[in-house]
Amino acid sequence: MTELAAELSRTIGPLRRAMLRAARLAAGLPDLPEAQIQVLRSLAGQSPQTSGDLAAGLQLARPTVSNVIRAMTADDLVTRVPGADDLRQVLIAPTPRALDLLHRYDEAAGAVLDEILGGLDDDARAVLAHALPVLDGLTAALVARMADELPD
Repeated sequence: MTELAAELSRTIGPLRRAMLRAARLAAGLPDLPEAQIQVLRSLAGQSPQTSGDLAAGLQLARPTVSNVIRAMTADDLVTRVPGADDLRQVLIAPTPRALDLLHRYDEAAGAVLDEILGGLDDDARAVLAHALPVLDGLTAALVARMADELPD
């Protein structure tokens, strides 16, 4: 493993977790697991979805998504509705409470990051701005690689 790969791997996870915790604290939000936030983001973008569609879109195992959905249903974050064409099909949709929490999280995360970024010098902000397309490209490459490796 190259030093760059090792450094990136050591940096990304803690950065993501620190951003999530800082936003939760700033807005007094409940401690939603990251998997639940990912599910809410997916459902906010396209809803309703089957648990299989969620699993495929999030690159997670179906049993993992089923467990997350079960917990989210108990916490009034998602609802299960029968499919219009096939009553055996169950579709998952976010509740208004969940969409409100996601909106509040996004607002808090943006405010916290704006504050932190404001403390950086112009050169550091420029480096970050130039790194964003590279990070987006890395994400796309990793998602494509996972899609290629998943069985049909």
